[in-house]
Amino acid sequence: MNDKLKPALTGGIIIGLLSIIPIISLGNVCCCLWAILGGLIATYLYVKNSTVPASTGDGAILGAIAGAVGGLMAIVLGIPINIVAGSITMGLLIRIIESINPAQADVMRQQMSAGQDIAGAIVRGIILAVCLVIFSTLGGLIGIPIFEKRKREVMPPPPQNFG
Repeated sequence: MNDKLKPALTGGIIIGLLSIIPIISLGNVCCCLWAILGGLIATYLYVKNSTVPASTGDGAILGAIAGAVGGLMAIVLGIPINIVAGSITMGLLIRIIESINPAQADVMRQQMSAGQDIAGAIVRGIILAVCLVIFSTLGGLIGIPIFEKRKREVMPPPPQNFG
């Protein structure tokens, strides 16, 4: 398991940092992009340093660990950052939407202002952490067929005795 820990921690730290930095964290709006990327990176690093071919189970484990690390960072560091910088990010997002569709910006402003308290930040942080685990596991699963080009040794079936 130790050979999986370092790549998973690296992928998890990448997930966590990209998911908690204001504005950059909006990449997770696109199908949890940073979570999938972290799972892919963890799988890539593991396959690159592994002496044996990696299985899909290895990719799932790597992605899940990376997602758990990123989720922990999202809770411990992301919630305070969200409380402090959430209104700035919300204002920027509303200005972008306003330039595209002013009527939609009013609806978005009302919806986003509803959960701008500490309890809302905690709930969003927990939901984000769960999503990071799920999507980074998916990233780890996707990474195995992309990065693992070695063939697994398959044992031939035992001879059958028909007599």
